[in-house]
Amino acid sequence: MISPWDRWYSTSCCLCCHVRTGTIILGIWYMLINAVVLLILLSALNDPVQYRYHLTSSELGTDIDVMDDANICIATAISLLMILICGMATYGAYKQHAAWIIPFFCYQIFDFALNTLVAISVVVYPNTVQDYLQQLPGTFPYKEDIMSTNNLCLVFAVLLFIGCILSFKAYLIGCVWNCYRYVSGRGTTEVLVYVTTNDTTVLLPPYEEAIAIPPKEPPPQYMEA
Repeated sequence: MISPWDRWYSTSCCLCCHVRTGTIILGIWYMLINAVVLLILLSALNDPVQYRYHLTSSELGTDIDVMDDANICIATAISLLMILICGMATYGAYKQHAAWIIPFFCYQIFDFALNTLVAISVVVYPNTVQDYLQQLPGTFPYKEDIMSTNNLCLVFAVLLFIGCILSFKAYLIGCVWNCYRYVSGRGTTEVLVYVTTNDTTVLLPPYEEAIAIPPKEPPPQYMEA
């Protein structure tokens, strides 16, 4: 009987790429995104007056700093950690080291769980969508048109959007998992040597195992009484 893990196992992704190639591309893409975010955060730390975003009193009645120095430092540390994790996954897929792919796979599971919790919160508390729209600045495009939409239709649209994102993330998780299985499988596969004669086929163990097997001791000699 085929297990569910083996049933969904495949060495190809996106209908054309190998899972190793897909994991390498995915890791590089995540590294580029986090590198851009890191550059923006470092620029904000270097020149906080230019990059710090203020909500004016005409919008919320008070002057609020959305990102202060502490939040920028935390975001910078997270971006550095993400670059490290993505680099490990890219290196592990390229050099076929399965253990290096595990941190990136765990990050994908964590990110998928967070998005699932967001979808559940929208279903349980549908009014949160309207509350979030009210917190947007007045210059946000089409804010009034979106808020005038029926709440049920708005919740359905948000759930549909989150569902598409979750489906895409689940597919990427499957690709990375298949890459991990492929790389770990290649590392543990034993090399089988077949010696074929005219009428028989002999299966020999791997060379390392053959050397490791100690020779059998000869039977004791027969002693005549």
